[in-house]
Amino acid sequence: MTTGALDGIRVIELGTLISGPFAGRLLGDMGAEVIKIELPATPDPLRTWGQAELDGHHFFWTVHARNKKAVTLDLRTPKGRELFLELVEQSDIIVENFRPGTLEKWDLGYDVLRQRNKGIILVRVSGYGQTGPDAGKAGYASVAEASSGLRHMNGFPGGPPPRLALSLGDSLAGMFAAQGALAALYRRTVTGEGQIVDTALTESCLAIQESTIPDYDIGGVVRGPSGTRLEGIAPSNIYQSANGSWVVIAANQDTVFRRLCAAMGSPELATDDRFVNHVARGRNQDELDKIIGDWAGKRQPEEIIETLSQAGVISGPINTVAEVVQDPQLQARGMIADHFDERIGRAVKGPGVVPALSESPGTIRNAGPARPGQHNDEVYGGLLGRSAQDLETLRSEGVL
Repeated sequence: MTTGALDGIRVIELGTLISGPFAGRLLGDMGAEVIKIELPATPDPLRTWGQAELDGHHFFWTVHARNKKAVTLDLRTPKGRELFLELVEQSDIIVENFRPGTLEKWDLGYDVLRQRNKGIILVRVSGYGQTGPDAGKAGYASVAEASSGLRHMNGFPGGPPPRLALSLGDSLAGMFAAQGALAALYRRTVTGEGQIVDTALTESCLAIQESTIPDYDIGGVVRGPSGTRLEGIAPSNIYQSANGSWVVIAANQDTVFRRLCAAMGSPELATDDRFVNHVARGRNQDELDKIIGDWAGKRQPEEIIETLSQAGVISGPINTVAEVVQDPQLQARGMIADHFDERIGRAVKGPGVVPALSESPGTIRNAGPARPGQHNDEVYGGLLGRSAQDLETLRSEGVL
């Protein structure tokens, strides 16, 4: 039986909402034991997020808190702080997404944590990072996407820059935070020492922006929104089919463009001076899009995709989530996965584990814990050795 790549690694997850917990989810998917801490009287708001509702329950939590154990603890109390430090002694990674300075205010800064466990890795996710003039500001993904320049490139020319229908900045920061945690774990195998992983939402949004900064630095280019295509990258756009639906056709590489021309029955376009190479096609993008659009508009979407796929041209439908969950490729890869949700007593579908590892694949072992503090007895009793009477006292005092 295979075990996850991070089997034996223990993660303490602090903070609420998306970015930090997303990093915890990624580590948990790969086999880490993730202990999520919530305040006794203030559960993570994600328990009530999600647009679908059944019997008063929402389902953002089902996927986002999968593979985690839920405990309650008030770190702001002396007893809560001591319990936390005992957990630190037996853990590998702490993930938090508080405003910088919060842990230090509770006398739980990295210097204190390191005294109890020199190998502890502290993953810190914040709006702007732990240093710099904006470090103390609160940050949300929407603002990070905007201030990093990412949102400026979204939408259509001349229109307001819309946001995506999800918190992209949070997910990006969570992924970079998990990547940093893995790098720190590897270094610890050599040095035996932990370190701080400092991840900012703004910087995570900046990191994926391809050539925008060098293009501006060298040529003064300010990349703006380009609607359904990328300016200068042609053809790579959406085209309306005969039944009114849209398909994506991407053939901006010279070899792939030649295949597209042949598949459309117009091989001469590949040697036309207007389209002969990447630069030429970028300069004549509108004309090329019209030619491809006229061809696609006479055909059904299935015919377009089948014809181009056989020719080795990249194409595909623009699916809604209703079509995504039925996608045979995603189903074959285990990417539409069941999560058994205790709250409603049935499986709820969600995304599978990415990436797929051949020897130590990640798994979905459980959905998000149904109740805050669901694993208090297991963690504080089994791991830290507290008696049932001790736990009852801590509950009565509001520590748990």
